[in-house]
Amino acid sequence: MFTWAYPDFWLAAAGLSLLLLLLALYTVRTARLGQRLGLGVGRLAWKLPLRLVAGALLLIAWLGPALGVRQQAVRSSGQDLWLLVDVSRSMDAADVAPTRLLRTQAALNELAAAFPADRLGLIVFGSQAYVQCPLTYDQGSLQLFLNTLSTRLTAPGPTTLRAPLDLLLARLGPAPATAPGGVAAPPRTVAAVLVSDGEDFGENLEPVLRALGRTGARIYTVGVGTAAGGPVPAPGGKVGLRDAKGHPVVSRLREAPLLQVAAQTGGQYVALNDRENGLTTLLNSLRNLPPTASAATARTVAVADNRYRYPLGIALALLLIDSLITVRVLRLKL
Repeated sequence: MFTWAYPDFWLAAAGLSLLLLLLALYTVRTARLGQRLGLGVGRLAWKLPLRLVAGALLLIAWLGPALGVRQQAVRSSGQDLWLLVDVSRSMDAADVAPTRLLRTQAALNELAAAFPADRLGLIVFGSQAYVQCPLTYDQGSLQLFLNTLSTRLTAPGPTTLRAPLDLLLARLGPAPATAPGGVAAPPRTVAAVLVSDGEDFGENLEPVLRALGRTGARIYTVGVGTAAGGPVPAPGGKVGLRDAKGHPVVSRLREAPLLQVAAQTGGQYVALNDRENGLTTLLNSLRNLPPTASAATARTVAVADNRYRYPLGIALALLLIDSLITVRVLRLKL
């Protein structure tokens, strides 16, 4: 079946129209020059069809003509990585430039790009926790969700670290005994990265941390913010939030609960602010996680067989011929 890898037909039509306009202007100018020099239009503009065909072939190559599908092996390291992101109001504080949440988005996009062969999922939390993106190999979908993170995703209320940890534990669940086809499913390495300013007004974390420790999942925590803290903007960002006494609400980094989560699950704590960037340390730790029996396995996916190289090759050959052959315009008489 014939398909197009990048079916941007309107954009291609605009490009073709521009090409025709430029060639028409070239033809008109050539005709005028030919009349002045006493030469025929064909003498100067005989390259027009050659360039028109080359331009059309380049547009076709850009659209990516695909004929049929082919099987492509994709390496999978057998790791599931959950990203738990604090989207409470305090993440809008600007003690980490430009804001805590925007700095988090940039760091997580970089982290996700470092694990293209693993399954990644996204949980957002504030007063409650939600699965924003289930575990997926689709990097594009995950990055779309990361780029749309906002402190408006959860209802206003006191932040709790217990909610995302409970949700993570529920998502891990018991390991499946068999895979499709009756073959025993090998275990996968499971890790989580919890990014927060550490503010926690929820319940005791001990029970859920003990349960997570029994699953073997390691939780790495990232503290975003500073000890000095910063004012929390009100909705709309024009003025800061104020407490019942009229004082500005200042949010400060609280490392203690984040250190506790990392220590009790075999993970590691790193800081992320304008002076410290623990992302490199975090990436090294995640890469050095002990592999499981399913590590470095391969899965096969069907992809369109893009045949762009054929029209591209012909177009380049025509442009090479165009550049090698010249047309004599003037003959000087001494």
